[in-house]
Amino acid sequence: MLPDPKDTGRRRLHRTVALLLVALLPLALTATFWRSMPPRNVTMATGTAGGAYEAIGQRYRAILARHGVRLELVNTSGAVDNLARLRDPRSRVSVALVQGGITSETESPGIQSLGTVGYEPVWVFYRGFELSTTTTGWPKGKRVNVGPEGSGTRQLSLDMLGVLGVDPGTMRLSGLDGDAAADALLRGEIDMVMLVASWEVPAVRRLLTAERIKVASFARADAHVALRPYLSKVILPQGVADLAHNRPPTELALVAPKMSLLVRADLHPAIQHLLLQAAAEVHASPGVFQRAGEFPAPEPFDVPLSETASNYYKSGSPFLQRYLPFWIAALASQMLILLIPLLGIAYPLLRVAPGLYGWGMRRRIYRLYGELRFLDAQLDARDRGAPVDDLRAELDRLERNANRMHTPLAFSQMLFILRDHINLVRGRLDRR
Repeated sequence: MLPDPKDTGRRRLHRTVALLLVALLPLALTATFWRSMPPRNVTMATGTAGGAYEAIGQRYRAILARHGVRLELVNTSGAVDNLARLRDPRSRVSVALVQGGITSETESPGIQSLGTVGYEPVWVFYRGFELSTTTTGWPKGKRVNVGPEGSGTRQLSLDMLGVLGVDPGTMRLSGLDGDAAADALLRGEIDMVMLVASWEVPAVRRLLTAERIKVASFARADAHVALRPYLSKVILPQGVADLAHNRPPTELALVAPKMSLLVRADLHPAIQHLLLQAAAEVHASPGVFQRAGEFPAPEPFDVPLSETASNYYKSGSPFLQRYLPFWIAALASQMLILLIPLLGIAYPLLRVAPGLYGWGMRRRIYRLYGELRFLDAQLDARDRGAPVDDLRAELDRLERNANRMHTPLAFSQMLFILRDHINLVRGRLDRR
């Protein structure tokens, strides 16, 4: 018996569609993985060329390079400029070191913190006069450097002067960066330098050990901290810069904002983990103002802590990143993210699939049985001499459908019984 051409064409179409779906599935999965994989290039805003932020960025770059991620460093005017670039998606900057106290969650809604990574004390170096850090003790008419535009030094220096009731208009302000300001002060070209910088900055160390340069101690440091919680009080021990020459000659009380590692909220979590690992490697060692392991710390100054950072401080690096190379761990993580919901859907489907398939096969056979029963009833209803050619044609069609039906071995018995019953009805038609 020849197969029905229409039915053969349908089966061929179904097989073609199935093959296309099977071929397209790997492409779809590859595209999904590609979009969800971490970027290989990340841009970080540091600070002025040769400054402390750039030095830290270079150490981060070396650490990320070990994992196959290229960290591009962008020089800026300072912390304020860093933040502006981080908030601007067109700048491509997704990581930045930012001084505490210069923004808020409302002002920077798309920015999150990976934690604080160190102290940046406010240094006030001066020469040629006596200085008290009270309102009446600040000089008038002096040449004072408060840092370049766009720097955290300038913003915090002007803010502190305002809190003390000092009018910056009574001073001759300049905007040199750290090294240039230190050189100018040492040459006597300016009278005072306000600098927000870590202990490791060369300009700080040079001015602390210079004989004619004095350093202001904040007698009311506790009050500054109480008024601005993003500040901390730190103590610089006597003689710590140069024990042989006892520099500084007395213990100094300083106020210090903390430096934070900020990222755009859409930065890939795997890259955030790499940055946190780099921060732990760079900033965890002890220093003049910090204990070993004090930084990085889960302190959400200015903007909230990212979910990735919060999990890192609670549990450490992800399990896969502890034992696998970075890119293999990233790929495995993305596969798990995709496969877990698929398994959640596939498992119950696999449980009910055999039952649904069996129900479908039995339904197809029972439908033919229903047609056979209807045909048999029509035969009984006809008189002995009535023609039955139409019933024979229907029975032939029914037999063709049964012969073309492909069933698993478990349902073969039902199909064979159906064919026997079709032959029984055919015998009745032949006897007519």
